[in-house]
Amino acid sequence: MLQPRKVKHRKVQKGRIKGTAQRGATLAFGTFGIKTEVMGRLTSRQIESARIAVTRYMKREGQVWIRIFPDTPITSKPAEVRMGKGKGALDHWVAKIKPGRILFEIDGVDEKTAREALRLAAQKLPVVCRVVIRNDYQA
Repeated sequence: MLQPRKVKHRKVQKGRIKGTAQRGATLAFGTFGIKTEVMGRLTSRQIESARIAVTRYMKREGQVWIRIFPDTPITSKPAEVRMGKGKGALDHWVAKIKPGRILFEIDGVDEKTAREALRLAAQKLPVVCRVVIRNDYQA
């Protein structure tokens, strides 16, 4: 009887990002949020940069929720290395984003502050985003 071969690690291929977001497409925690309109990949550094922009503008008032997590490893080989010799070393982590996905949510601040904070966060990201507001929000 054949024994299953032991695999050292799972190789993750690029794949395709198809369709629109089925999960994480509506506001769940906060009153305001930013939603993507295109697909793409966000690195952990880009997500952290956007988070810092939001918290700085809000002057640490209110609350911020990050609704995405970079769980896909991206590998790369060093410059000027010949083909072959296996897969490259881990370079960074990314989150695959589908259109309609909520990236950040905030609460506990007024609408003007929230819109500006989320606009600053969207500038840090390589995808087109728009600000969304909860349906039952009363100014």
